[in-house]
Formats: sequence, C-alpha cells, structure tokens
Amino acid sequence: MAGFAEGAPCWAVAMLPDVAAGRRFYGELLGWSFGEPDREREAYTTATLGGKAVAGLVAKPDGRMPTDWNVHLNTPDIAAAAGRVREAGGQVIMEPFPLGGAGYTAVAADPGGAVFQLWQPGTMTGFEAPGEPGAYAWAEVYARAADKEAVDAFYAAVFGFETGDLSETLGEDFVMWAPRGEPADPEHAVGGRALIAADAPEHLPAHFLLYFAVGDCDEAVRTTNRLGGRTVREPATTPFGRYAVLVDDQGAYFAVIAPEGGH
Repeated sequence: MAGFAEGAPCWAVAMLPDVAAGRRFYGELLGWSFGEPDREREAYTTATLGGKAVAGLVAKPDGRMPTDWNVHLNTPDIAAAAGRVREAGGQVIMEPFPLGGAGYTAVAADPGGAVFQLWQPGTMTGFEAPGEPGAYAWAEVYARAADKEAVDAFYAAVFGFETGDLSETLGEDFVMWAPRGEPADPEHAVGGRALIAADAPEHLPAHFLLYFAVGDCDEAVRTTNRLGGRTVREPATTPFGRYAVLVDDQGAYFAVIAPEGGH
C-alpha cells in the first residue's frame, strides 16, 4: 500500500493497565487477533485483522500514566518535525528514539496540551487496513475554544496541512486537515480539529480521539456496554456516518463509526 502523507495518522497504541484484558475487549468488539508479545518490547502486542496490522496494545510502565489511545502522526524526517513542533509553540516531551528497525518515534504536545506521537517509518509503515470494518477510520484533536487559533496554526505549521471549515456542515466548530497541496475536502482529509464542549469538566484535557470503523454503530455500543465499557456520547448520525464515543473497560476513550450507509 502507498505510504502515509506527512502528518497523517499512521498508527495507534492503547496504553492499558492490563493488556490481556484489552485483548479480550477489543478482540470481541472489533474482531482483532493477537500474536505473541513483541520480543524486543515484551509489554507490547500487535493487533491484526485478517492478518493485517491494525493497532498496538502496550502495558503502562507507570500506573500514574493515563489509560488512553495514542495516535502516531507520520513524518519522513522526525528530527525536523520535532524542531517544527518547538518552533510552532508545542512541546517535545520525549526526544526522537528508535524502536528497533521498525522506525523512530517521539512524544509531543500541541499548544493546547493534546499529546501525540511522531512516527518516522522503518520496516513498520503503519495501519495495514485503514477504513476496513474493525480497523482505524479517523482521528481528530479536541481543543479548548480559547486555544483553537493557536492549535490550528500549530498543525498547519508542523505538517503543512491545508484546512477546510466544516462548521456549517456539522453544526459545530470543526476544521479538517488535508495534506499539503491537496484540496481541503472530505475526500482528501486525514484528520481534523474539534472543540471540547463548553460544559465539559474543567479537568478534561485536550486530546486526540480515534475512531474505528464498524458495520453497525448501535451494535458496537451494545457490545461495549456488555463488555464492561460505557457510552460517553450516544449514537448520532452525521453526513459521514453514524458514530458514538465510548470508553473501554479500563478507561480508554475511543469512538466507533459506521460509514455513510451503515447503521
């Protein structure tokens, strides 16, 4: 498959207290299979769907760290991208470092505090089944209204995104990102920026939300609740499909979406 554009989400890893429980939860919800833990990183395991890599699960090395899904944004030059993060007002939390021959990663945060990882591919490019039922579908960053101008400028400066305003279409403040030189429309978009609701708890941090494709959104919600997770945002229909925001049985937030024409 073709490589990922600069700044496009290319991989996702769930940091969990209990990886075995995560395997059970996502295995039943999304149909994932799991091989043996990575020999170089014993706490890490790769999820597959029909033999294609779709995500990673890793045990949290420190219980004080958040339980969440981490998005990785593609870059051909991680050192240069880390430099642009700083220049644009973000923070490099962890400097670039190699993960064997798989690639290089770094941990960064935007001016609003949303954390993400950079990924410079080696042997591991990223998602092998994007858009397929059970696999990654979409990602967007949630920022506070007071930070939105700085956050929008940050991602445009770091990754060269073309931006399009979908606020009128969606009925809420939303900017989508397209790769440099591409039309800023839904066909070419690789992600976007939404706003944290004004009535959300003050302690809720800025964050990325990852969406996984499903055939039936409502059934995925029922399965999540049955497995011990919960529903944060009930199923709703948009021009792009029916979606819901959920939390797994260990506390990691994620979303599911049945693309347009799904349930």
